[in-house]
Amino acid sequence: MIAYIIRRILMMIPTLFGIMVLNFVIVQAAPGGPVEQMVAKLTNITQSGDATARFSGGGSDFAGKADIQANNINSVYRGARGLDPEIIARITKMYGFDKPPFERFELMIGNYLRFDFGESFFRNERVIDLVGQTLPVTISLGLWATLLTYLISIPLGIRKAVQDGSAFDIWTSWVIIVGYAIPSFLFAILLIIVFSGGNYLHWFPLKGLTSDNWADMHWPQKIADYFWHIALPVTAMVISGFASLTLLTKNCFLDEISKNYVLTARAKGLSERQVLYNHVFRNAMLIVIAGFPGALLGILFRSALLIEIIFSLNGLGLLGYEAVINRDYPVMFGTLYIFTLLGLIFNLIGDLTYMLVDPRIDFDRREA
Repeated sequence: MIAYIIRRILMMIPTLFGIMVLNFVIVQAAPGGPVEQMVAKLTNITQSGDATARFSGGGSDFAGKADIQANNINSVYRGARGLDPEIIARITKMYGFDKPPFERFELMIGNYLRFDFGESFFRNERVIDLVGQTLPVTISLGLWATLLTYLISIPLGIRKAVQDGSAFDIWTSWVIIVGYAIPSFLFAILLIIVFSGGNYLHWFPLKGLTSDNWADMHWPQKIADYFWHIALPVTAMVISGFASLTLLTKNCFLDEISKNYVLTARAKGLSERQVLYNHVFRNAMLIVIAGFPGALLGILFRSALLIEIIFSLNGLGLLGYEAVINRDYPVMFGTLYIFTLLGLIFNLIGDLTYMLVDPRIDFDRREA
């Protein structure tokens, strides 16, 4: 197992590097970078008659005279007409775009290996601090959603397997189909409209993870307020995951129930409950339990990102979304690096979980 873990960790390096290279190339080719956005803002200032522009970036203030020279500008940046070329050059240097792309990428990767993600272009905060503030929110949402998904799906899947073909199995299958067909973000919007001050009820808060006076509350009130705020987001995330997990649980149990060792246990006079929980349960739950890291990863990547945006939760997904909108490259690549690294680690944990719950699985022997 140790050799397999070492090989997987070594494989993470080229995978992570390749993902960063691909996204760096795509982002560099996309228009509307931070330099272009700042140039557009300063151009609007000059057109409004204020020729002096002052802004902050990289920890230092920049002040320059924005002269209106509509016919004398030769710049590669769209919308730069009316600005002094010297101002554009200083903006470009301030954001580090005076260096060639290869040098910028090499510098970025070198810093990322030390977990130095630089400073946000527009928030004047270190990216690692922003990630530290938002990552716990995303992780907490993912953990609660995954836990509830398993608590609902496993008992429901077992009962559907035991009562296969019954009326209960049929009507719950319709519920699962509806839950599987509705995207989590659409269900989240529906919850807001119905339960969060839309057109009907106002039972839950519209946004945020805690109330404004949370710091002044006692601990029981803080806990209740926290769960009150995450009730709708977590419900929307559970909807997207419980359907497939319920069907997986049901199919695993149906597959095990039809095997010979179950017939042998029944022939020995064991009750259905003993057969189900003493023999079938352990074998049927191998895939379901081992898939926990992957399920958590899927909820973090698919559901949490959209749910944080819809409910205005200050998580890593919302941070990355705002960075994309504002072309905040340090935050964009920092969150991408963190998400990719978490994905690779969770995949490794998932494979190791398979090995722990089922000793018959041996990745070392398979790769030999």
